[in-house]
Amino acid sequence: MAYETIGCTREDGVGRIVFDRPEAHNAINGAMSEELPDAAQRLASDDDVRCIVVTAYGSTFNTGADLTTLSGDGSDEPRIRSLANGLHEFISQLVRAPKPAVTGVNGVAAGGGLGPSICGDIVLAAESARFEFAYPRIGFCGDGGSTYLLPRLVGLRRAQELAFRDEPIGPAEAEEIGLVTEVVGDDELDGRLAEEAARLASGATKGYAATKRLLRRSLHTPLDAQLAEEAAEIARLTGTNDFESGHAAFGTDETPEFVGE
Repeated sequence: MAYETIGCTREDGVGRIVFDRPEAHNAINGAMSEELPDAAQRLASDDDVRCIVVTAYGSTFNTGADLTTLSGDGSDEPRIRSLANGLHEFISQLVRAPKPAVTGVNGVAAGGGLGPSICGDIVLAAESARFEFAYPRIGFCGDGGSTYLLPRLVGLRRAQELAFRDEPIGPAEAEEIGLVTEVVGDDELDGRLAEEAARLASGATKGYAATKRLLRRSLHTPLDAQLAEEAAEIARLTGTNDFESGHAAFGTDETPEFVGE
């Protein structure tokens, strides 16, 4: 799939979306805001893709809206709305995708780049990664899913601290507070991304999808309703080929072969 501002590939069950404007710190312009949701929708709906990876070329992950395309006054409203809508559809596709998503943060993730950096089910951060809310510096509020994701990942009080103090967060602190899953060396990030994606792509995709849905719903679902949804989902999964394979291998030395069906 050919795009102007991103790379998008599919291989061995793994779909990859790569921000590709390194000369502009991978900032989001009009073209990228249109291409990101299109690529995410394609990969999310492709049954041959069983894991989605998001990362970036260059030494910066993503710095949000390309401010060089803005005028700095009220005339920017339609452009900001358009950029935000495209970014938000991208985030929505990844969070709701019926398969795991893994993000590999290779440098600064700031402003509108913060949401994409932390929206994965697994988040790997290079030692050079840095996370910045950044919006107060230009008089904006959070977007890109940051005000949804931060309280759920680190709690409301810490989210308020990150937003209102707006101090950069290094990878070690990000791991400590639950913003990322794992910190790896800069030269190890690509390899760990490939390993994690391959592991997830060879897993029980429908089981992962159900777990992902249940975890997302749990934050606004009463206990009894959540338990009922768990029962419905796990019962439904008995009809999958992956359950049949897993059950046959259970208690043996065999490794189940999951095909995602």
